[in-house]
Amino acid sequence: MKRALALQLGRLAVEQSVSKSEMATRMKTSRAAVDRLLDASNTSVTLATLGKAARALGRKIKIELVAA
Repeated sequence: MKRALALQLGRLAVEQSVSKSEMATRMKTSRAAVDRLLDASNTSVTLATLGKAARALGRKIKIELVAA
């Protein structure tokens, strides 16, 4: 799931022409933290960080449980 979110956030940033540095500024974090967030193989990310990233790009995170 984190991999899919990382890829989606990365695509959104490219579509909106938002650099990693600009995203870090909007999130009030470091460029290294944004690199970790957008690294699909790095699974250590919090929901709070995902929320900050989404808001930095004008979006919200929606997580829901559905019947299997």
